[in-house]
Amino acid sequence: MLGRKPELKEGTHVFSTIQNGKYKDFVVGAITGIEGRQVGINGIRVNMVGLKNKIEQGKTGQRSVEILTNPTPDNIILGLVYRIEHDNYTAILNLDSDQCDIIPPKVYSIIDGWVRESLSEMLNKILSLPPGEERDEAKRLLRHRRDTLLDKNLKRTLYSVCRSLKILT
Repeated sequence: MLGRKPELKEGTHVFSTIQNGKYKDFVVGAITGIEGRQVGINGIRVNMVGLKNKIEQGKTGQRSVEILTNPTPDNIILGLVYRIEHDNYTAILNLDSDQCDIIPPKVYSIIDGWVRESLSEMLNKILSLPPGEERDEAKRLLRHRRDTLLDKNLKRTLYSVCRSLKILT
């Protein structure tokens, strides 16, 4: 088990990207079948529209552009701070032309949980509200959501992001 390289097989979690205009969306999912160089996946497709809007407004730097043009499992969490749109995604990827990176189950559960728990919407609300009672209530709701998360890795990631954004201090 130790030292063995992960392999593509049914149930393996993968990360892929899809061109969406000038930038890329990303997909996380599980392999549903393999036939030759074709891989069926079922998961979610995420469009980081909030980060795209920030770039159009000139409120971000080169790092944000890099996240949208070359999303990876390591850098997308920074794009998930702002508003996102997501849909269920089922497709067949061609291993010769499409990106299909194996990701650990923990990474998959963090990304999937972040999207399904609407954490981007909660963070974006806090960041967009002016200081005051409404923002404090949004922070309380986020703290409550964080405290009720069952996935300890997702909880730890959310805590780290909140600390770096200085919104739950």
